[in-house]
Amino acid sequence: MTAIAALPEQNATRRTERIPVAVLGATGSVGQRFIQLLEHHPWFRLHEVVASERSAGKTYAAAADWRLETLLPGDAGTLTVKNLGDELESRLLFSGLDSSVAGEAEDDYANRGCAVISNSRNHRMDADVPLLIPEINADHLDAIEEQKKHRAGYIVTNPNCSVIGLAMALAPLERAFGVEAVHVTTMQAISGAGYAGVASYAILDNVIPFIGGGEEDKIETEPRKILGKWNGRFDDAPMTISAQVNRTPVIDGHLMTISAKLRERVSIDNVRAAIEAFTGEPQRLGLPSAPKRPLHYIDAPDRPQPRLDRDREHGMSVSVGRLRPCPLLDLRMVALVHNTVRGAAGAAILNAELLEARGLL
Repeated sequence: MTAIAALPEQNATRRTERIPVAVLGATGSVGQRFIQLLEHHPWFRLHEVVASERSAGKTYAAAADWRLETLLPGDAGTLTVKNLGDELESRLLFSGLDSSVAGEAEDDYANRGCAVISNSRNHRMDADVPLLIPEINADHLDAIEEQKKHRAGYIVTNPNCSVIGLAMALAPLERAFGVEAVHVTTMQAISGAGYAGVASYAILDNVIPFIGGGEEDKIETEPRKILGKWNGRFDDAPMTISAQVNRTPVIDGHLMTISAKLRERVSIDNVRAAIEAFTGEPQRLGLPSAPKRPLHYIDAPDRPQPRLDRDREHGMSVSVGRLRPCPLLDLRMVALVHNTVRGAAGAAILNAELLEARGLL
């Protein structure tokens, strides 16, 4: 089970009961990870599960076809699945919906007054929707005020699963030295495509140098919004990113090789120091899901590796290693993110924790 860190005493004393939440797309791979991570969460209580018409009316246990490594939480299993679009009692919604239905459904619930914390791609680049990594751009939550001018609730998104690893690896460099250009090649786990997303006969003994859904475009655009500024509008960070993506026969953990050109000359030692010192708002606030160290630098010639490093800090940290000079740009390194925890459901839950800590729920 992916555990949740102890709640800081100052927050525990002011919260008398957990907030009821709903999970949209609860039967899918990201939805199941939401259910798993919420089981023992100290702030949030799973109250409703929502899925397609095919699952509606069944118990969650009957509908889910549970595929995670831990047992299906008993309380979740007894819940009756609601149909997407039904009226909900919960005002905080976690969305693991497929992009084919997420855009309209998330708009609908936000317009009804709900806080929709979404893992889906549909609203990430909207002009008033935060694309949030709390360690990097907590100030982007100011965009919610602009968003609430035209709807009763709001939407907050987390980035693409690879982008979270890339943006967190780049954030200390951007803060300290400025990043001008990036080339990144990803080696992405099959869980990122969902349980039935890649045929076993296609991926075994193979690497597929393509991922659909505009994957390379997302990696080239989303970090610029995340690392940019909110000044009444989003101003993207002035960097150029070139991405190539590959699907690899690994279950969980997106690995990426990164080369970067910085805006000022610095030593590799100074870059490593910036990475190791990186921290943010979740660590200062002691949020329940926050890793103690959001970036782990691993000083070994062959690390990080998915099997050995994806579960660091219960999957909520990003691992970085192999930092060295680059003969084309300035430096190169390797980064690893657990794609369904920090790259998906865990990221959304941490976003909701920041919203609660800010008094926005």
